[in-house]
Amino acid sequence: MALSTSALHQSYRVRAKMKPSRRRVIRVTTALLAMQAGGASISSAIAQPNQSGADKDADPNADMPDVTPPEDLMREHGVLNRVLLIYEAAMRKFAVDERFDASVITQAAEIVRDFIEDYHERNEEQQIFPRFRKAGQLLNLIDVLDQQHQAGRRLTETILNLAPQSGAPGDSRQRLIDTMRLFIAMYRPHEAREDTVLFPKLRAVVSAHEFEAMAEDFEDDEHRKFGEDGFEMMVERVAGLERALGIYDLAKFTPR
Repeated sequence: MALSTSALHQSYRVRAKMKPSRRRVIRVTTALLAMQAGGASISSAIAQPNQSGADKDADPNADMPDVTPPEDLMREHGVLNRVLLIYEAAMRKFAVDERFDASVITQAAEIVRDFIEDYHERNEEQQIFPRFRKAGQLLNLIDVLDQQHQAGRRLTETILNLAPQSGAPGDSRQRLIDTMRLFIAMYRPHEAREDTVLFPKLRAVVSAHEFEAMAEDFEDDEHRKFGEDGFEMMVERVAGLERALGIYDLAKFTPR
């Protein structure tokens, strides 16, 4: 009887006596399924998942490195950028008094609070910033980025408070628009500076062991807070809000 994918995952975990990262499980499972299809022994493959030439032939990506800490952080910036697009779309609708469900803004701000501020930025503050401070590098940049994290949390709290009151024109709506503008104006340069200056220099201030351990810490934290597929879940939540505002279709952004 053919083993299911879940059974293969469980067998690998038990024999390795440790919980591998999601990315490693996927790579090993792909190789095992390919070997099974070719008549190879699953039990021997599980016992020695990375030691046979057959593994490499079955999975050409077997030696591909795990997602690195900078890549993790940068793709999370992609989620933030899509929220900024949601804020901008909402402001365009406010400008022409077009009716829409204002709870979209609330849900977008909750993604910022839960995924960006309480997860992504906490990892930066606890794992990235201290290492640069210890190395004595980019200290002024680190201080500004840290201050902007605190400012961003205050702005998000204001957005969450004002969004439910923004259904009709008035002071609450205008204050909400002004707050979203401030948030966007700060975070576009904030994340751009991290992506082009801070993250590329991370390898220079940590050892190879620290770099790998940091990747595992990020993934473990994601799983604790959001489940096995936390990033994918957040991307889908953002996509749902984009659909609600009519901005999901990427082709709509192409100039004609």
